[in-house]
Amino acid sequence: MKIDFTKMHGAGNDYIYINTILYNIKNPEEFSRRWSRYHFGIGSDGIILIGMSSTPDADYSMRIFNADGSEAMMCGNGTRCVAKYLHDKGITDKTIIRLETMSGIKILHLHLDEHNHTQSVTVDMGKAETEKPEQFDKTKADNLPDGTFVCMGNPHYVIFIDEDVEQYDIAGRGSELEHHPAFPERCNIEFAQLIAPDTIRMRVWERGSGITLACGTGACATAMAAKLTGRTGEQVKVVMDGGTLDIDTTGKTVLMTGPAEFVFDGWIEDDL
Repeated sequence: MKIDFTKMHGAGNDYIYINTILYNIKNPEEFSRRWSRYHFGIGSDGIILIGMSSTPDADYSMRIFNADGSEAMMCGNGTRCVAKYLHDKGITDKTIIRLETMSGIKILHLHLDEHNHTQSVTVDMGKAETEKPEQFDKTKADNLPDGTFVCMGNPHYVIFIDEDVEQYDIAGRGSELEHHPAFPERCNIEFAQLIAPDTIRMRVWERGSGITLACGTGACATAMAAKLTGRTGEQVKVVMDGGTLDIDTTGKTVLMTGPAEFVFDGWIEDDL
């Protein structure tokens, strides 16, 4: 089976995007494991399937599969890329798109350049939650390093560190904490450092993918954790390995603004 795909990234968080209106991917878990591998596949943090919505309340849908084949509930950087894909490929002319995800419907506001191309996207990421017993078991958290649990549709544990985050052992500590007993569903782990007023340097270990260059939901969780602990105000910049996102926690929901970029189009043959 010949499958067309598009490689895209949001602040370095790269996925393989497939239009499932055209292609039926029967085994996305195995597809993601196989084709996310660098050197042996296309190489990515996972795959994102774009499809029609199952509800009249949304325009389109997305499903996210990590590089290890596990399905994710939400990807902030991915939502921005989906918006650019849908608009810039002429599938829709809407500049406000309602996107169905496993963590609810997200509203995407596209910001266009003079050529009518998507330059950046603001995503209403929904409400940040700090009480999710099914995702964070406080009874097993005694030996966790000090941090703040924030759910942005998916679980995050944000740790502010005093040492240089550039030199911190993200791989060692992140892989260990992802599987900590306090997190029944595993967890995304953010390591953050305040580098200027309302500017945070953050690096992330993503559940199911490992170290990635950026994480949109992680940036939102980090901004919320910083506000809750009195480190910043309500509007912050989160600087990650792959780029910077603007996060606004002023209202009842969290707003994330950032770029979305095409890398290349291609096709592969697979029997999935």
